[in-house]
Amino acid sequence: MLKQGSIILACALAVLATPSQAQTYPSRDITFIVPWNAGGSNDVAARALDPILREHGIKIVIENVVGATGTIGMRRVAGSAPDGYTIGMGTSSTLALIAQGKTPLTNAQFTHIARVSTDPLMLLVPAKAEPKSLEDFIKLMKDNPDKVTIGTPGNYNLNHIFASMTARAAGTNYVNVPYTGGSKVVADLLGGHVASGVLKPSETLGQIQEGLLKPIGIFANERLEMFPDVPTFKDKGYDVFPYGPVVQMAYVVAPAGLPADVRTKLITAFRAAIQDPRFKEFSKKNAFLVDDLTGDALTKEVDSVAGALGTVAAQVFKDQKE
Repeated sequence: MLKQGSIILACALAVLATPSQAQTYPSRDITFIVPWNAGGSNDVAARALDPILREHGIKIVIENVVGATGTIGMRRVAGSAPDGYTIGMGTSSTLALIAQGKTPLTNAQFTHIARVSTDPLMLLVPAKAEPKSLEDFIKLMKDNPDKVTIGTPGNYNLNHIFASMTARAAGTNYVNVPYTGGSKVVADLLGGHVASGVLKPSETLGQIQEGLLKPIGIFANERLEMFPDVPTFKDKGYDVFPYGPVVQMAYVVAPAGLPADVRTKLITAFRAAIQDPRFKEFSKKNAFLVDDLTGDALTKEVDSVAGALGTVAAQVFKDQKE
């Protein structure tokens, strides 16, 4: 009788414990997987959010899991338990591969939390390099078909698309040099191992300010407030959106099947951190944009961007071999 009573008591305690455990989420640190190199723009943004998130009860441990244009890290997120203790940084780069069917990942494998940033992309060259302007670089490509190198953080992503658009503007081919992240492209640009790179302002700002790298063209329809003297490709008569507009963005995801209450807590904390004046000031200094896009609205936006990327990539890469 005592044994049976003990079993009943244990079961009752287990039932009572379940709601309280849910209410105490998170009860431990959360692994935040950034699928790019340390020092890159997504890594830097995650680390800027970290101290603010802690003020809202979310303690993250950032883990850089690089490779395959973000796919390796995001596969780990997708395959993790949907308990809120493993989240990741999705980007347009990995999204482009999903849209093209170049990865087994799908958007349905993720629960969308909050958009962290949208970023313009720029064409940069070493400051000491011979081409000093976009016109100079286009001429260099025309004079050296199939030889000029452009570094990009990965293959078949938005950076790669814009590198191809640069070659399209020159009416020639080029050599795409893919890396595991923007910081690696920067390192080889500084070392003179590649002629140029397609990168974000946030991952090159320090080198630009130190006079080591020079932005020569913006892949956008309007100039950037931080770089008013750098022309857009449109300014020079080059259309880099011939198949429709596409956007570079980073956003927080968790595995599919995340409990609604856990999702709500993550959305609330990340929204507060992203809208915090300190992070907005950080975004301004690093020339990326911040908005308030979370939850189901973000899911809708991700699906829309994926559709646009798939359409554009199908045209840009249709003649390129794997």
